[in-house]
Amino acid sequence: MISQPVGTFGPPSRAPAGWYPDPHGSAYARYYDGYRWTPYVAFPDHVGAEPQPAERPHPELPIPIAIGAIVILAASLIASQELLDALIDRDWNIVVYMAIAVAVGYGPSIAWMWYASRQWGTGRVFSDLGVRFRWVDLGWGPLIWVSTVAAMGIVIGLMRFLDVPYRGNLDVDNGSPFERDNTSIAALLVAAVIFAPIVEEALFRGAMLRGLLSKMAAVWAIVLQAVLFGAAHFDPDFGRESIGLIIALSVAGAGFGLASYLLRRLGPVIIAHAVMNAVAITVALNS
Repeated sequence: MISQPVGTFGPPSRAPAGWYPDPHGSAYARYYDGYRWTPYVAFPDHVGAEPQPAERPHPELPIPIAIGAIVILAASLIASQELLDALIDRDWNIVVYMAIAVAVGYGPSIAWMWYASRQWGTGRVFSDLGVRFRWVDLGWGPLIWVSTVAAMGIVIGLMRFLDVPYRGNLDVDNGSPFERDNTSIAALLVAAVIFAPIVEEALFRGAMLRGLLSKMAAVWAIVLQAVLFGAAHFDPDFGRESIGLIIALSVAGAGFGLASYLLRRLGPVIIAHAVMNAVAITVALNS
């Protein structure tokens, strides 16, 4: 068994892969892969455990990161909706409302992920959350998108058969400013195809899923973050039709969660998420 006091130095030279006291000084153990420190942390009772197999462990983060992400996101989304309702009569350009929604709805969550990485992780937020890309992700992303959309299509068809109320969150009414204002369309595309996939995947499949994995089995962690992903897209203006929307997007969250768990990084699901939003917006604006 190999152990050492917590400090600023790595494990002994040529130490086997395993869990060691965190060299960054946190209360958690950190995984050493035999060559370098990884962003994976666990509770201190992992210290001195038998060396792990060559395959990397599934990434986990301390549970406070997931809990904080859930609470902060819920509070900020509610605040965003209340603020927009209060400002809706000012007749501002739709781009202004979108900027407010993004800043208030996701700004606090971005700040939390940054803080959590410094408090419990390595301080490298992208590494801790798994925001990494490889060239092969250009193939994985569309494949994940096709698989996820197929699953959503089956579920939506079943909901229609059972008469479950459903309305897509990107349904655009005739006469919408998005159909007339090129600036608004460009802003929507930037928000939905670039900003949302990166932030939402880092939040749900990064902070939430990896935090939940430290406390529960993978299947339950994937299901829980998927339901939270669906619920985060709840629109009170849809009324009962939000039921079907939450179910459909929970299926998408489950597909993205499973893919990120198996591939151990977020690059492929960020691409899949971006493709899904881009196709949905294109269909909505041309319908």
